[in-house]
Amino acid sequence: MLTILGKPTSINVRKVLWTCAEIGVSYELQPWGDPGMPTSAPEFLRWNPRGLVPVLRDGNETLWESNTICRYLAGKHGRTDLLPSAPLPRAHVEKWMDWQATELNNAWRYAFMGLVRKSEAHTDPKAIAASGLAWNQMMGILDSRLAETGAFVTGDEFTVADIVLGLSVHRWVSTPIEHAELPAVNAYYERLSERPGFVEFGRNHAS
Repeated sequence: MLTILGKPTSINVRKVLWTCAEIGVSYELQPWGDPGMPTSAPEFLRWNPRGLVPVLRDGNETLWESNTICRYLAGKHGRTDLLPSAPLPRAHVEKWMDWQATELNNAWRYAFMGLVRKSEAHTDPKAIAASGLAWNQMMGILDSRLAETGAFVTGDEFTVADIVLGLSVHRWVSTPIEHAELPAVNAYYERLSERPGFVEFGRNHAS
């Protein structure tokens, strides 16, 4: 039995939960990060010294970093549809996952923290506006790619890259910023909504 450590409202935990749903993997969820289960606890820090969720425990092995966990689960269960084994197709999946974790996340962080999380450290209106603009620009890159494929980010087939990007799209849709007109992204959002895992771990959450 896999054990997933992390509160189920976390976007990064939901990446892993959705991946498990696509594969059909059973797991135990321990909601670290919820009140009473702080990730600053020594017990949790033994699993992830950064104090961040999610953490995956598989037997005696422990993994952290959500995108890595998603790739591990797809590879372990032989789901080459979700994560190809051939080097080049796999690299295309991982390219979009890495882009999500670096450029896309960096663009939305200030606006999301200020407008949704109501962080006192993110109240500068100019910085919020700049973050919203950068976020739309990054989403424009995704829109162009989806317009090209007409389906999913790497082509006709759904992969783990669509799991991490799908949750990012939901966050963009749900955050009260001025949204660019991105028809391919909107169509993608509806296409993902045909998948039960996205409905449960994406659209059913506030952001």
